[in-house]
Amino acid sequence: AKPIYQRCLALAEKSMGPEDRSVAAVLDNLATVDHVLGKNAEAEAEYKRALAIREKTPGGTPIELAPTLYNLGVLNLDQDKFADAEPLLKRALSIREKALGSDHPDVATSLEALGWLKAKQGKSTEAEPLLKRALGIYERALGPDNPAVARCCSKMGKICCDLGHHDEAESCCKQALKIHEKAPGADPIGFAKALDEYATVLRKTNRAAEAETLEARARAIREKRGQSDAPGR
Repeated sequence: AKPIYQRCLALAEKSMGPEDRSVAAVLDNLATVDHVLGKNAEAEAEYKRALAIREKTPGGTPIELAPTLYNLGVLNLDQDKFADAEPLLKRALSIREKALGSDHPDVATSLEALGWLKAKQGKSTEAEPLLKRALGIYERALGPDNPAVARCCSKMGKICCDLGHHDEAESCCKQALKIHEKAPGADPIGFAKALDEYATVLRKTNRAAEAETLEARARAIREKRGQSDAPGR
């Protein structure tokens, strides 16, 4: 995919000029590919250039900035660069709430990212309301069996477990697994993460044997995908 986007970028720059919004769109796609490939420095430079083009190009709307702000924020979050990630994610959330309304799935996506940022900082009490709000939006807007619900439930399970709310944590983890099991193979890595989160809850409630069974299932999924260890989230 990357060579295709590189060619598209060269064509857009030549035909429309280096500061055109079409160039920003290609840069966003190229940055997404580089992020997936682990080329974080390249992805960051591409997102920042796309953002700069959009911010100074007349005729644009604030909502056009939100995806780039969000993606750049997530890129920083994935690298534990919390101070860089937070203002970007907050700005994306503010734009989306104003442009799309408080119950839009894109708003939930921003809330989820901010909640996970707080969780990774060890601020579980701040993370919990953000993730709960995101989960509620996903359920209402996308339905209770959507993969986004499973993903958010799994994160909620970890937060509730960290806060000592073990019954709620177990309920969230079970909901995530139920969704994954309805569509086996749709998101195997997400399924493995959900199994691990539930195993963590079981271990904290002195059910090691049950936890080992789930951990073995998660390990088998990862081995099938060529991953030997449980990656960080």
